[in-house]
Amino acid sequence: MENRIIKKSLADEVASKIQEQILLGKYQLNEKLPIEPELMKSFGVGRSTIREAIKILTNTGLLRVQQGAGTFVEQVTGTREPMEQRLKRANVQDLDQVRQLLEMKIAELAARNRTDADIMIIKGHLEDRKSAAIMGLKEACIDADVKFHMAIAEASKNEILAELYKSTAIHLKNWFMTIYPDTLIFEETYPIHEQLLKSIIAGDSKKAWSIAAKILGHVSQ
Repeated sequence: MENRIIKKSLADEVASKIQEQILLGKYQLNEKLPIEPELMKSFGVGRSTIREAIKILTNTGLLRVQQGAGTFVEQVTGTREPMEQRLKRANVQDLDQVRQLLEMKIAELAARNRTDADIMIIKGHLEDRKSAAIMGLKEACIDADVKFHMAIAEASKNEILAELYKSTAIHLKNWFMTIYPDTLIFEETYPIHEQLLKSIIAGDSKKAWSIAAKILGHVSQ
């Protein structure tokens, strides 16, 4: 699978252009933006696209909409961009570094806080990962691997860490398809993943941290 860049929607493109105009000083703080027909003509798009673009920038805190008055500039430097939107446009290497940083802490917490139900779910994904690796099913193997680590994140019982981990991992799936030519790495790393599961079952948080670090060191070589 080739490493493709995810195409932005038309509304995203218009929102980016409006944001750029604001940051470059075309519109000042509290200044009213042109009415919809003018924006439609300026960007060569329909009304629904303009409205969606305005909604995007309103959600990030850059614009504010006043009923009956119009749309105004709320900020001129930076935006309160939602994390999920920020992750979507992040560099894959940056995302992967965040994912790796989280994995050790998540493993440590999972060893302390996991339930029997968590263990069953983690074990199931590891078995799926092993089967897919043996059969050479790369996409299924990567999916099972991501779900294995997501289940560990859930078992950590730290909702913020779990959400951060899941958000970064989901956006990396396609990248994993491009960097791993086959399932060999997943076969080679099965034993150490099994050790990670055993340390979580045993409630050994220090060992879980250590094994997670070893896994990261192995797959990044």
